[in-house]
Amino acid sequence: MDKLFNSGVLTAERIETVIPPRDLWKTKKNGLVIIECPQRIPCNPCYESCPTGAILPFEDINDTPVVDYTKCIGCGRCVAKCPGLACFVADLTWGAENEALMKLPYEMLPKPEPGDEVVCLDRIGSEVSQGKVINITEPWEDSTMVVHVVVPKDRVMDIRNIKVVKNNAR
Repeated sequence: MDKLFNSGVLTAERIETVIPPRDLWKTKKNGLVIIECPQRIPCNPCYESCPTGAILPFEDINDTPVVDYTKCIGCGRCVAKCPGLACFVADLTWGAENEALMKLPYEMLPKPEPGDEVVCLDRIGSEVSQGKVINITEPWEDSTMVVHVVVPKDRVMDIRNIKVVKNNAR
């Protein structure tokens, strides 16, 4: 049986299937969406929320999303709308050579603030690096924040959440 169905965490083979085209990803300002929605379930808020049609129409409501990366503008609206917190945006053109900007869904407390140093977590909640919050948006005004975090570029395909550490307490 596929490890995904035993653990709920994407396997390395499945991660490879959700990476945006590398040539476009390295040049597209504002980033490209990464959608880690591997199971066929009745869900399409990412498609419904996409203002440019980058997330293609589903033939069946149970289909997994397909992205036309040439249309993606990295707006993060799908990030905020996905009920499974499975959409992320990564901008490899942002900042210094070794930095990237990630737009991550966030629905927990404490709420981060611009300037906060945060702990970046992988798919299973392990700490993988540090990051810095530079912006927070709430595209749908529904309490789902999109946190813009500067992260190490080489960890973009690992980082999937953050832990806000207030008063240096872990």
